[in-house]
Amino acid sequence: MKIARVETFLVPPRWLFCRIETDDGVVGWGEPVVEGRAEVVRSAVEVLAEYLVGQDPLRIQDHWQVLSKGGFYRGGPVLSSAVAGIDQALWDIAGRALGVPVHTLLGGPVRDTVRVYAWVGGDEPARLKEEVTAQVEAGFTAVKMNAAGRTPPIGSPAETAAVVERVAAAREALGPHRDVAVDFHGRFSAANARRVLHEMAPLHPLFVEEPVLPEQAHLLPGLVAASSVPLATGERLYGRADFLPVLTAGVAVAQPDLSHAGGISEVTRIASLAETFGAHLAPHCPLGPIALAASLQVAFATPNFLIQEQSRGIHYNKDADLLSYLVDTEPFRFVDGQAHRTALPGLGIAVDEDAVRAADRSGHAWRNPVWRHADGSFAEW
Repeated sequence: MKIARVETFLVPPRWLFCRIETDDGVVGWGEPVVEGRAEVVRSAVEVLAEYLVGQDPLRIQDHWQVLSKGGFYRGGPVLSSAVAGIDQALWDIAGRALGVPVHTLLGGPVRDTVRVYAWVGGDEPARLKEEVTAQVEAGFTAVKMNAAGRTPPIGSPAETAAVVERVAAAREALGPHRDVAVDFHGRFSAANARRVLHEMAPLHPLFVEEPVLPEQAHLLPGLVAASSVPLATGERLYGRADFLPVLTAGVAVAQPDLSHAGGISEVTRIASLAETFGAHLAPHCPLGPIALAASLQVAFATPNFLIQEQSRGIHYNKDADLLSYLVDTEPFRFVDGQAHRTALPGLGIAVDEDAVRAADRSGHAWRNPVWRHADGSFAEW
């Protein structure tokens, strides 16, 4: 069996899919994308495909080494995301060729269900209660929300109180037996994060995500020491070497993205590294169905897994949704906030190829917004 063809598809709302076909007709799918830079990653996949065509698709680890390191210059979001999507597709091919789920190839399942959470925004307390209540009624036991929008370096008492008020509204709607995670999105300075974490601690968040920017990992030990709130980070880290300092700093939750951090191959290694620090895995995934399917396969086989993000109903999905490109949506039917393990081969989903090809004909040019503070200076989005 040899790789015969590598194709990419730019599909709304902001995704890039990769299709790899072998000479005997086995097809695997992956999702290599940097949100807002999908076209750039598409070009990277095309360059990497020059090496892949004609190769044995089952030499997944060897291909990962060559694609990640064989160009001399390594790492970064574009290359790591291109490799990630290819890696997902190769694992999909392996599972389909052997007739087993990817989690079987990773050593077998360690759980039967995977807890997932829903996204609820967090911009306005009254609406937030409604959104949280709707997710509770849908069966979810955990939600994630933004802490704030544009955030000054040092917040005023009113701005700090507004963050805490929104989290309190979510906590009231959830009650004491469900969880809220709070995303700082790298918008907070370390000083501001320290102050808000202290005020938020009595509300018992499941974790606070990206309390500071990823390039400020050296500030994390102080934040870990200053607060009882579990800290999480990792959506903008791309490999084990990136995760080592944040795990050493004491973060409780590692959040690699299966479409950014080198795919299934590297995320399983990141999970093992995290386990040695007593940290848990909560893969980042506000993306499409292939990225989520890959994340779930890893989750089923990872002992130190915590919870899984998924994008149903997220505000990015205006032109298409998580289920838009699937033949059968049953694998993503969440019952009581849980995804259930199946014996379906590969990544466990069937991609609607006709829908993907049709969507690619119009494509997309999604870009994240550029924010500014009131004084006109750049603000972190």
